[in-house]
Amino acid sequence: MKEGFIVAETANSLMVPALILFVGVLASKLSEIIKIPDIVIYLFAGVLIGPAVLNLVNVDTHSGANQFILTFGAAFILYDGGREIKLKILNDVKWTVGLLASLGVFISAISIGFVAMNVFHIEFIYAFLIGSVIASTDPAALVPVFSKIKIVDRVKQTVISESAFNDAVGAILVLTIITIIQSGKFSIEENAISLIKMIVFGVVSGTLMGFIFSLSVSDGKFGLFTEFAPIISILAVMISYSLAESFGGSGYMSTFMTGLICGNKKVLHLWVPTVDFEVQKNVRDTVTAIMKIAIFILLGMHVDFNSLLLYWKESMLIVLALVFVVRPLSVLICTLPDRKVKWHKNEILFMMWVRETGVIPAALSGLVVSLKIPNANMVSSVVFMTILFTLLIQATTARLLASKLGLILPDAQEKRPIPFSELK
Repeated sequence: MKEGFIVAETANSLMVPALILFVGVLASKLSEIIKIPDIVIYLFAGVLIGPAVLNLVNVDTHSGANQFILTFGAAFILYDGGREIKLKILNDVKWTVGLLASLGVFISAISIGFVAMNVFHIEFIYAFLIGSVIASTDPAALVPVFSKIKIVDRVKQTVISESAFNDAVGAILVLTIITIIQSGKFSIEENAISLIKMIVFGVVSGTLMGFIFSLSVSDGKFGLFTEFAPIISILAVMISYSLAESFGGSGYMSTFMTGLICGNKKVLHLWVPTVDFEVQKNVRDTVTAIMKIAIFILLGMHVDFNSLLLYWKESMLIVLALVFVVRPLSVLICTLPDRKVKWHKNEILFMMWVRETGVIPAALSGLVVSLKIPNANMVSSVVFMTILFTLLIQATTARLLASKLGLILPDAQEKRPIPFSELK
C-alpha cells in the first residue's frame, strides 16, 4: 500500500513538469504562427493552466521546485546571455552600463516612489519600496527577446549587461527599505558595504569560475573535461551562483560574468574542439529553452489576480509612468554623459523603450509578501501589472521598433548603427 502511494506521488511529480513542458512546446509553435514573442505566449499559457482558469497545475510559490526553477532558470539564461557579450564592445559601453545599472535604478525607484505615493495615498517608504521592486530590468525576459532580434551589437549588449548588473542595486534597495520598515533604522555605511560586497564578490567569483571552467574544457594541457563541456556549462552556473551567494555576492552577476568569460575564450587564447563546442551549444540552447518555458509559465500561474482586481487602475498609472516617463528620463540621463560612445538618437530611443520586467522583480515581490510587509498587495499588483505590460506590449513591439529605427542588422552583419538623420 505504501509502495503504491509512493509510485502515485512520483507519477504525479513527473506529470506536473511534463504538462508544463508540453504546454510550452504548443505555445512555442503558436508563437511561430502568430508572430508574437514566445515568452508572451508562455505567460498566457501559465495563466490558462494555472489556478486562475483551468487549475490543471498549481505550484506553490514558496515550494522548493518553484524556487529552484526561478533561481537556476534565471541564472542559466543570464549565463547564456553573458556568452553573447563581446568584451571589446562591453569595454566601449562600460560607462553607460554602469550608470544605467546604478544611477538609472535609483532614478527609477525614487521617481516611481513619488508617483506611487500620490496614486495609492500611502507613506513614501512603502511607495519607495514599490519603485525599488520594479526598478531593475530582467535578464530572463530580455535575453530571449534579443535572441530573436538581429540588432546592433552595442545596443543589444548594453541592455543585456545593464540587466545583469542592475539586479544587485535593485535587490539592495529593496532589502534596505524592508530593513527600515521592520526596524525603523537606516545605515548608509551598512548598505553601501552590502552593495559593494554584492558587486565585488559577484564579479570576482564569476570571473574566477569562468577562467577555471574555460580552462577545464579547452584543448590545452588543463583541458581535462573537454568531452564533458555540456555538463560543465550547467555545473558552472550552479557553482558560480552558489559561491557568490555564500560570500554575500550577487549570484546573478556571478553567472553573467562566468558566461562572459566562457564566451570570450578566443580573447584568452583558449580553444574548444569543434565537435565538443557544437554539442555544448546544442545542450545550452536546449536548457535555455526549457528554462524559458518553465519560468514564464510559472509567472503566469502566479499572477495575483485578486490584487490586480483591487488595484489595476492605480497599477496601470504607475506602469505607464515608468514606461513613458521614468525609463526615458533615466536612459537620457545615463547615456548623454558618455561622450566616448556617441550614442545615436535611434539607439537611445530604443533603449528607452526596451526594459522588460520578469523573474527578479517577481521574486522580490514574493519576498515582500512572505514577510507580510504593509501594503504588500499593492506591491504585488504593481509588479504583475508591470510584467504583463512590458512583456505584452514592449516585448512584442521590440522588433518592429528596432526595424523602424534602423537598428536591425542586414545579412552582411554590418555593425555600424544607422545615424538617426539618415532614417527615412
